[in-house]
Amino acid sequence: MMESTCKIAGRNSVGSGFILGRAFPNDSGRARYTLITAQHVLAGIQDENAVLTLRRRKSADQWERVDAPIRIRDAGEDLWIKHADVDLAAMYVALPDGVLKDSLLPTTLLLTDDALREFEIGPGAELLCLGYPLGAEANTLGFPILRSGKVASFPLLPTKEMKTFLFDFQVFKGNSGGPVYLYHTNPFYGGTTHIGSIQGIIGVVSNEQNVTQKTEMLFESREIRTPLSLGGVIPSSFICELLEKLPDPSIP
Repeated sequence: MMESTCKIAGRNSVGSGFILGRAFPNDSGRARYTLITAQHVLAGIQDENAVLTLRRRKSADQWERVDAPIRIRDAGEDLWIKHADVDLAAMYVALPDGVLKDSLLPTTLLLTDDALREFEIGPGAELLCLGYPLGAEANTLGFPILRSGKVASFPLLPTKEMKTFLFDFQVFKGNSGGPVYLYHTNPFYGGTTHIGSIQGIIGVVSNEQNVTQKTEMLFESREIRTPLSLGGVIPSSFICELLEKLPDPSIP
């Protein structure tokens, strides 16, 4: 996930996203680079181009920063597709040679309702999140910053009805679009401990949860916003729906 997560930057907007490989229908050995992010991240960029910050591996322990320009609009028309019900966007992108050469993540890592039910993911479940809070990077190579927290709301299922769930971590502008995922070793579910690990992408950070208080006075009104250190997460089931609306990956 570290390698696949990218910063998305453009005029007046910065956020996070991640790259998945959408397999060709008749050739599972080939896939197209597919950018997933929150829709408002791309919509907020006031140009036809954006820049993805990624990395290229040079050796076992050495990396090279890669700032890759992508086109997000053509003559004012958006090149991404957005989900009709939630703050989610996807688009095919072209990346420079060597980026994600041996580490492209498949869409099969997206955890649907069946997986959440099987693994008994609910309140208190530990999750991880990658992103670029306020545009900050972990280092000069442009790697994302890792955060962790717990599922903070109930119920999660069915995700089609709930649409979002709360994640207990401190959110900043720039975290939007980052992946929320799990990696549990020797997990306990179904009444037994399973030797090994489970992993997968739970969803996408969409927003920061706040409480807003309004004070009315004789000649002015004030609004105070208090952050709750909670993020709203769009479940991966919506990513799966959105990917089905993209053109066949084998079509140029």
